[in-house]
Amino acid sequence: MDEEPLTLFGGPEAGGTGAGGPYAGGAHDVGPGIDGPETGGPLTGGPGAGGAVAGGPGGRVEPAPGAVHVPGWLPMDQQRRLVEACRRWATGPVPMRHTRLPRGGVMSVRTVCVGWHWQPYRYTRTAGDVNGARVAPFPEWLARLGRRAVADAYRDPAAGEAYQPDTALINFYDAQARMGMHQDKDERSRAPVVSLSIGDSCVFRFGNTETRARPYTDVALRSGDLFVFGGPSRLAYHGVPRIHPGTADPATGLSGGRLNITLRVTGLPG
Repeated sequence: MDEEPLTLFGGPEAGGTGAGGPYAGGAHDVGPGIDGPETGGPLTGGPGAGGAVAGGPGGRVEPAPGAVHVPGWLPMDQQRRLVEACRRWATGPVPMRHTRLPRGGVMSVRTVCVGWHWQPYRYTRTAGDVNGARVAPFPEWLARLGRRAVADAYRDPAAGEAYQPDTALINFYDAQARMGMHQDKDERSRAPVVSLSIGDSCVFRFGNTETRARPYTDVALRSGDLFVFGGPSRLAYHGVPRIHPGTADPATGLSGGRLNITLRVTGLPG
């Protein structure tokens, strides 16, 4: 499995059409989860764990109010453990797949979920659009990673402690995959979204809350980067118009492609 990451996470043959709906041009791809005790203990991230320190080159950047980019937040060993976890999740109980949109399009990214299953445009515990199985549970160590991410991004330990994510969407982008401009608005909660990037670099287009069009900011996201958006930017349109193939460090365990792990709070009971 380690020798052929594209076989598991998707290659050019699985590009999809991406047609129809706000996600046209790209897809959500979810992979197996982050580490547990069997892979070496909790993932922490942040400057104290080898990530970027705010204030200098490569430091913390705020492209919009409530949106924070922290380059290099996730150290290489933790990126590798995340990749291993994503591989486990990608095989089931609900396997990674191309999501089919209501108007017939198929997202070009491949997705797997933990905690809650996402399909356009709702969350359920079971994957009725895939195999009917209940998705893998959302692990507490992943919630702790999310709390650390929010605390570091906002420089606010209290905000981190209050963050209670209960689902993760893991998206895998091959070289051809894209994600159209969309809002993350299927959650009842407006708690921040935590986004982690591993593998190939990408152009992440972060826009406004009113329209998919300009104004927007193109942000270069690289392996290990953290991006958090909440508050006035929580419903900002965003997308991925471009992947930069060949930029992944093989030390992550990926020979190519991009994994994007996003943590959310659904606000749903149970």
